[in-house]
Amino acid sequence: MITSLANDKVKYVRKLQNQKDLRHADRRLVLEGVRLVEEVTRASLIPSLVLHTEDLSKDGRGKGLLVTLRAMGAPTFPVSDEVMVSCSDTMTPQGILAVLPFPEFAPPDPPSLVVIADRLRDPGNLGTLLRSALAAGAEQVLLAPGTVDFSNPKVVRSAMGAHLWLPVRHAEWDAVAETVAGCDTWLAAGGGRKAYTEVDWTRPSALIVGSEAHGAGDRARALAQGRIAIPIRPVVDSLNAAVAASVILFEVVRQRGLPAS
Repeated sequence: MITSLANDKVKYVRKLQNQKDLRHADRRLVLEGVRLVEEVTRASLIPSLVLHTEDLSKDGRGKGLLVTLRAMGAPTFPVSDEVMVSCSDTMTPQGILAVLPFPEFAPPDPPSLVVIADRLRDPGNLGTLLRSALAAGAEQVLLAPGTVDFSNPKVVRSAMGAHLWLPVRHAEWDAVAETVAGCDTWLAAGGGRKAYTEVDWTRPSALIVGSEAHGAGDRARALAQGRIAIPIRPVVDSLNAAVAASVILFEVVRQRGLPAS
């Protein structure tokens, strides 16, 4: 059992939790909790490192998860409760975390549904957006400059496994424009003259979701062929960015039918 906070594996996990540059240099995510690590096995992805507490190995669900991980060839190491607390980004660790290489996906070319996040800063909002995008059948999510890092631990937690199934990448605006060149590109923004239900979402489409605090930037507005809005009561100033995107994405589902499994 690893009991020392000075252990190299422990120090590495702690650095990954706190250092964006290291996560991207090593191309590693940290996923915490039984449910997220179970999702890793369901996606047939093999962690490069798994840390778990002794109590987890005594629990039926946790014991089964460890058996599966070891059968997949994942290196698993028991750690003390103190070590797990030190490595965790949560207040109440669930007794297991996994270090996973960034999943690699090849999105369809040309795409039929792309979501673009423009300067979203809140990790919880981005995580929720990723989860909704996956549920609605989006084929990839592009993160424009100024958007929070997709490997941020809070983004990973709130996305609830979306990283394991959905292509997500940071991209400069020129690359974004190239990716969605064949799509009708719509900007979700206050003051839009076209209701989101009036758009023909059966066509190849891209949806830009702007910053909660500052709205969309100049490049986002220039790329979009039009602005769309969600009708809301005037006593409400605006919707949360992830909520607004979810409403629009499920209009896409309504028009297209359920996403392919």
